[in-house]
Amino acid sequence: MKTSYVFLAPGFEEIEALGTVDGLRRGGITVKTVSITDENTVVGAHGIPVVADIKFDEIDDNPDWLILPGGMPGATNLFNCEPLTNLLIEHHKAGGHIAAICASPGVVLGQLGLLNGETATCYPGFENLCAGATMKDVRSVVSGQFVTANGPSSTLNLVYEILKINRDKQTADEVMQGMLLFPKQQTYYF
Repeated sequence: MKTSYVFLAPGFEEIEALGTVDGLRRGGITVKTVSITDENTVVGAHGIPVVADIKFDEIDDNPDWLILPGGMPGATNLFNCEPLTNLLIEHHKAGGHIAAICASPGVVLGQLGLLNGETATCYPGFENLCAGATMKDVRSVVSGQFVTANGPSSTLNLVYEILKINRDKQTADEVMQGMLLFPKQQTYYF
């Protein structure tokens, strides 16, 4: 199985990045965090330092998924990383999978023109950056080579869609059940 990458830029949304890595690894997908800076440690939008598995220049030539967490200014920093934007464009041209959540569908993919003709979602207020895309106000969308999600609370929706595509629905359901996303019985104690 090829490696998937979650890219970390200063100001990334921690839940979106780490929740995605956790969920995908539970589902048996090989995924690594990638610092787009010269340092292995990248500080998220809420001041949480995370040590990336590798730096950008260590990624494989033939990745599986390229995954972009949101957060601000994380999404802007991803967009301003020319080696990453070039990789996204080439990966898209080659038919590779790309996932983005929160601000990144608009700030990164939309501004690169990659969502033109696709259906997508993003964090409210960034839709205008997705020119040419049909925008939906939903948790997650699968369209062509893309999976997009709208924000931190939809991280597991993003993971679920990726697992369904890369593994199968049964594996995706089992991972989500194990994380209690789909509890069999809900009892509330107030």
